[in-house]
Order: sequence, then structure tokens, then C-alpha cells
Amino acid sequence: MLSKRRSLSPLLTIYLVSFFFTLHAAIPVYVNSTFLTTLISENYIGLIYGVASFLTILALIVVPKLLRFMGDYFTTILFIVLEIASLIGIAASNSSGLTITLFVISSILISLIAFDFDLIVKGFSKNASTGSIRGLYLTSANVAWVIAPALASFLLVGGEYWRIYLLAAALFIPGLLIFSGKLEQFKDPLYRKANLKKTLLSVWKNKDLRGIFCISFLLQFFFMLMVIYTPLYLHEYIGFGWSELGPIFSIMLVPFLLLEAPLGRIADKILGEKELLVAGFVIMALATGAIYFLTAHSFVLWAGILFMTRVGAAMVEVMTETYFFKKIDGSDASIVGLNRTVRPFAGVVGPLVATGFLAFMSLPSLFLALGALMLLGIPLALTLKDTR
Repeated sequence: MLSKRRSLSPLLTIYLVSFFFTLHAAIPVYVNSTFLTTLISENYIGLIYGVASFLTILALIVVPKLLRFMGDYFTTILFIVLEIASLIGIAASNSSGLTITLFVISSILISLIAFDFDLIVKGFSKNASTGSIRGLYLTSANVAWVIAPALASFLLVGGEYWRIYLLAAALFIPGLLIFSGKLEQFKDPLYRKANLKKTLLSVWKNKDLRGIFCISFLLQFFFMLMVIYTPLYLHEYIGFGWSELGPIFSIMLVPFLLLEAPLGRIADKILGEKELLVAGFVIMALATGAIYFLTAHSFVLWAGILFMTRVGAAMVEVMTETYFFKKIDGSDASIVGLNRTVRPFAGVVGPLVATGFLAFMSLPSLFLALGALMLLGIPLALTLKDTR
């Protein structure tokens, strides 16, 4: 009985740490752009996000070397401490330049910590149960995503943004204490040495990995544009206040909490990932495109349509994660790192594409175009070979 408890402890621990990690990251995510406009012109906000995303790509390429030198446990503790310090610095800083620098550093660290957690979860996973484990791991994080928007809208009173960042730092401290106290015995796999060119070639030659990378890019492109432009559209065009937007966004994110764990089990036991990926992209495309046609100031209507966009996104996210981690093993740190550059790469490409699009088209048209783009996920998913 004792050994069974111990065997459960590492995964339960990382689930709990993941909750605190995601809550700390999600609290500021929907107010970051508004906060930055208090420091610089809104015309340069996209540039800050782009720089942060580009530097994150470089950091994720380099981090496997640090893992081989320090190990995942000590590397992750270092990143968490630096992240907490960065957030406290943002809350306390009176210098625009320093605040923006710390914001960029924090953005990079969040991606690096998520990368480290991926390797730890993979290290404790067996291939046959990867879907269930990834689903539960994502669910533990998604509890935090659902809570965060409503909590942030409650705290954001009178433009006192420092409260948001100080709370984010405080919320990550329990995660640091739990991680450092419970996962010291994590045994790193033998991280393979691989340069970027070899890693890219390895992924490109593997049809299934190549396909899942493209699907992951589509999903992250969707997330990036929706996070930036949905609050802007609902606030500036439809007329919702932040007291309404917080609850709307919390409802919007509920599918990630409800669906990802059971869908992971279904992928392991009943269906392959391909069918669920196709269904997810169909739902994403239809629901996102429908935003173009909605103009009513209705809490229920907008909560409902945004909820459906995330039903599709939750299906695609958990199947993408499940499929990817079934195709690699724990020593493939370079491939995991390359996979995690997809999000910041979308962070560079997405705002540039949207800015160019909006120079000629209206903001509502962007959602119609984004919905149409999600249809590309269907043929990509159909090219994959199911793991079952």
C-alpha cells in the first residue's frame, strides 16, 4: 500500500503544482495588453509581444543544454524563483523601461517552466496511459484558467494593475514550495544531444510529427488572435464592461475543464486521436466564424458562442498533446523544446498577420477569416496515423 501511494505521489504533485503555475500565469493574461498601454503607445504593444515570443523561441532552443548541465529539477526551481522575482518587480517598478523588460522576461520564463513540466510529466507517463495522464494534467491547469478571468476582473479596480502582478507572484509561491519539497527525486532521462538542424530534419522526415506540429501551430495561432482581439471586440465594439467580461471569459474556458480528461481517456481506450481532432476543428471553425454575424449586447449569447469555440479548441488541444507525447519518449528534450516553440512562433506570426489583415478589413471579418483558417486542420488531421 505504501509503495502504491508513493507511485501516485509524483503525478499528483505535478498536477497540483501545475494548478498554481497556471493560475499565476492566467491572472494577468487578459489584462496584460491594457496594462502595457499605460506605459507605451498601443501601436507598439504588438512589438513587445513579438520580441517576447522571438526570445522565447531562442530560449527553448537553448534550454536542453541547461537541462543536461543542471537537471530538470534544479533548472525548474531556478526558473520559478526568477519568475516570482520578475512579477514582484513589475508590481513595484516605477520605470516603464524596467517594467517592460521584466514583462518580456516573465513571458519567456512561463514558456520555459511549462517546457520543464512537460518533460517531468512525460517521465512519469507510460505510453498506454498518456492520453489519460495528459488529460488530467491539462485539467488541473484548466481549473486555474476558469477561475482566473473572474478573479482578475474583481481585483482590477481603479486601474491598480500592480495588484494583479503581486497576486500572481504570491500564488506561485505555494507551487515553488510543493515542487521543491516533493520532486527532488525526479530522475532525468538521458537527454539526447541534438542541434536545431538535426531536430528540424527529424521532425520533417516523420510525417506524423510534421502533421501534429502543423496542427499545434493552427491551434496556437487561434489562441493568440482570440486572446488579443476578443476582449478588444467585446469591449470596444459590443460594449461589455470588465465586470461582465470576466465572467464571460470564465464561462468560455469551462470546456477545457470538463472535456480534456475524459477525451484523453477516450483516445486511449475507444477512439483514435484523428476523429476527435477533425470534430474539434469543425466546431472551432463554425463557432469562430459565427462571431462575424453577432452584434447583440447579450451576455448569454456571447458566453454561449465563445463557450463553443473552446469546446472545439479543448478537443484539439488534448488530442494534439496526447498524440505528440505518444510519438516521443522522455529523452527527446530537443523535440519537446521545438514543439514548445510553436506557441511563441504563432505569437510572432499571428499579430503580424492580423495587423496586415486589419489594414484592409474590419475587426469582425478577422473572426470569419480565422474560422475559415481552422478548416485547414481537417486535412492535416486526416493525414495522421492513429496511435491505436
